[in-house]
Amino acid sequence: MKIKILGGGCPRCEKLEQTTRDAANTLGIKTEFIKVKNMNEIMQYEILETPALVIDEKVKSYGRIPSKEEIMEWMRDELWVC
Repeated sequence: MKIKILGGGCPRCEKLEQTTRDAANTLGIKTEFIKVKNMNEIMQYEILETPALVIDEKVKSYGRIPSKEEIMEWMRDELWVC
């Protein structure tokens, strides 16, 4: 599973990354984390604000930090799609 954290590296971005890593660890999912800080790359996702969470190239959230449970649900959904 490829996970991207979109944002400049602010504390909210770091919190989103940690919460997402915790969710992946809880589920035992092998993940590749990519931090996207370049604004041109971020704008390709058509989000309105950061931080944003992208799982397997699908924007799952932006402008907020979702709960661990919410992230786990999105991860489970993506596993069923594959």
